[in-house]
Amino acid sequence: MPAKDSFSFTSPLRSLITSGCFCRITTPAQGGADPRSPFSQQLAEAFHSARQAGIAHPLVVGAIPFDTRHPSELFIPQSHQEMTPDQVAGHFKASATGPQPEPVLKVEIPGHDVFTQMVARGASATRQPGIDKVVLSRLIDIRCASAPDSHGVMARLMAQNPGSFNFHVPLSDGGTLLGASPELLVRKTGTLFSSLPLAGTARRNLSDAREDTRAGEALMASAKDRHEHALVVNAMRQQLQPLASCLNVPAAPSLITTPTLWHLASAIDGESTASVLALACLLHPTPALSGFPHQQAMQLIAGLEPFDRGLFGGIVGWCDDQGNGEWAVTIRSARLSGEHIRLFAGAGIVPDSSPESEWRETGAKLGTMLNVLGLN
Repeated sequence: MPAKDSFSFTSPLRSLITSGCFCRITTPAQGGADPRSPFSQQLAEAFHSARQAGIAHPLVVGAIPFDTRHPSELFIPQSHQEMTPDQVAGHFKASATGPQPEPVLKVEIPGHDVFTQMVARGASATRQPGIDKVVLSRLIDIRCASAPDSHGVMARLMAQNPGSFNFHVPLSDGGTLLGASPELLVRKTGTLFSSLPLAGTARRNLSDAREDTRAGEALMASAKDRHEHALVVNAMRQQLQPLASCLNVPAAPSLITTPTLWHLASAIDGESTASVLALACLLHPTPALSGFPHQQAMQLIAGLEPFDRGLFGGIVGWCDDQGNGEWAVTIRSARLSGEHIRLFAGAGIVPDSSPESEWRETGAKLGTMLNVLGLN
């Protein structure tokens, strides 16, 4: 049964739970695609020390923040166990303690009017030369009557989102990051890697199958959403080409679903000798989380968003000492700290974005965690 400080990650490739902490890696991941960077050097030294200490096949697990200049939340566990997603869900269900969280206060940051003003300003900026897209986000802060049990929340999250990249990350401050991400940043086994970027979203109509299908078809036909998606895919193609000996990028996106949303997705794959974490650092954050071009989008985000995203919009996953592993984007997620829960959702803003539509889209995305908490 997993300890309270255990990391877990579930996916179709490999699901695992860890135990203990051999050492933490806090160096910022900026420049982590370069083996000479401080981040890569600390990681190599940590893997070496772990092997010297008798950990035969060490992994690094955890989370990297949206802004890679900030400290990482990574560690090498003492041991890990592979299991099926159902087994992971069973472990969390069996180890859950206490009732469902009892919220006593919910605050939106920012509120509706400020957020829609942010979106209007972001859309206006993308109509000017120099920036094509910016991703703007909002938070919900919830205070509960008592500290929520992260294992109970995780058990409900996995029950409601069995097909997602489900993660539970113990943080250095005693808090927990958990979520059910639909978005694979990068996966690597041997020399083969793959990615599934998402950009372009529509709410599903689960009460009417015909209307639900029409919502997906409308998303696929949306010039605004296809443009937003193409910006992401084209940027990722340019970033991956220098490290890929082979790279396959579809000419057009496909549709995928979560329990509540439609998304435009592009299944990218290729071959590379770089580690999965190097590829993750190269790609992160993609224009699906920041915008395009990256630096201009980051400046606009800093000027418009009234908070620091921290780990939200970052990446979460694992990498072994042979460079294999899997990293998902930290969306559809929550951070638990004492009696407090913080939720996050963002939306890509382009010239045709409607402030009210983006408020509704972020609301639909927040619904994943609100459903888990019994608040939607």
